Amino acid sequence: MDNPSPRADEGTALRRATQTIKQLRAQLAQQDASGPIAVVGAGLRLGDGVRDLDAYWSVLAEGRNLISDMPFHRRWPFEDEWDMLPSRGSFIGDALDFDPEFFGISPRAAQAIDPQHRLLLEVSWEALAHAGIDPAVARAEIVSVFVGITGRHDYADWARQQTDAHWALGNGHSFAAGRIAYTFGFTGPAVAFDSACSSSLVAIHHAVGSLRRGESDIALAGGVNLVLSPGSTRAINHTGSLAPDGLCKTFDARANGYVRGEGCAMIVLKRLADAERDGDRVLGVIHGTAINQDGRSSGFTAPNADAQRRVIEAALADARRTAADIGLLEAHGTGTALGDPIEVNAIVAALGARNGGRTLHVGSAKANLGHLEAASGVVGLLKALLCLRERTVPPVANFHTLNPRIELEGTAVRISGNGATWSLDESGALAGVSSFGIIGTNAHAIVGPPPAHTPAVTEVPRPAWNRVTCVPSFLGTAPRATPALR
Repeated sequence: MDNPSPRADEGTALRRATQTIKQLRAQLAQQDASGPIAVVGAGLRLGDGVRDLDAYWSVLAEGRNLISDMPFHRRWPFEDEWDMLPSRGSFIGDALDFDPEFFGISPRAAQAIDPQHRLLLEVSWEALAHAGIDPAVARAEIVSVFVGITGRHDYADWARQQTDAHWALGNGHSFAAGRIAYTFGFTGPAVAFDSACSSSLVAIHHAVGSLRRGESDIALAGGVNLVLSPGSTRAINHTGSLAPDGLCKTFDARANGYVRGEGCAMIVLKRLADAERDGDRVLGVIHGTAINQDGRSSGFTAPNADAQRRVIEAALADARRTAADIGLLEAHGTGTALGDPIEVNAIVAALGARNGGRTLHVGSAKANLGHLEAASGVVGLLKALLCLRERTVPPVANFHTLNPRIELEGTAVRISGNGATWSLDESGALAGVSSFGIIGTNAHAIVGPPPAHTPAVTEVPRPAWNRVTCVPSFLGTAPRATPALR
């Protein structure tokens, strides 16, 4: 018999190696089916120039809110329409700016790409850099991308019927995740999720599952929300959900709606065992997640307290923890007169009534930032990690008098407008994070502090972004942001 050719030998070796990899991944998936997931990096953009975790913590610790009138340059090209709508919120002043050359995108294509997608590219790069992972070489690993993005295609309104191929590829929600994967060369799953306000926490839930199953080694997960045209605000205003005074007064007796906010956050996730093996700095640990649906509640958009209770209990079960382990809950907390009491009742049923007498602190970043909609879940999770880091419960902004529909007497729940020290003798050591979508999709995550000894990390330096205003050229020259907003 003739000897096999070298090419055949190579093919056999490749098949054997592939089979070995599959077997190892199957073993890993079985071993880590409910294993902890490490948060090893984060990228963040919020209103008022907040661009990192320390700046975000300063806002929370001081009980500040970032609500202001919409900057004049952001009203363009819809000035007349904005005059007839609520236009207070928290805004990213330079949200229309982008560095297309850095990402290998032509200026013409960049003008047609939804600024939410452009922001996700930058923040994803910054999240990887924060983790000490060079985005240029991260493709050597199997990296997945899970993005929460929702709402109307606001930026398409700017085209005014002058669409072309660039606009077709630049504005669909699915392209938000795909463009990140394409730009960085990532080959793991890349999926955009739209479950309304719970989108980013739903994305994180699926990222955790992807890592546990062994189908990816690193996961980027998070969400984005920008207010780019009056259309979405007009639709929300018709529902009566927006607060007339432009403040989100979560849990307060004055609660009468929320205010819209802008933000983008992406986190970098690894299996905890891998992060420890690789010497990564760990910001916190996700122990469990869960999602469910309200089903048939009192109305299509009405919250369901029983479903909210069950999603918290399911996340606890996934984390293999009990109610007594939770010392802080970052609530959905939109500041509506009806929604807040329903949520607190669910919290009491799931955690507050069975907390062994230990204090359960409850708050919501929406009081500081407004409702970041698709980005609210990931920003709430980052707040919980910061509270764990500082062992401090920040004040609930705009909170003065408890909503009379909320009954806390005899429960472990505490809501404070002054903040508190997070004492492990008085409260559990973990935090829960809730995010609920108006379509009825609920999500919850259980997070904890990093291991006792987590190493420092050498972050990848941020580039000197050459950011320019990228808007459709056929609309003329866009106004620039004022220096105070830059």
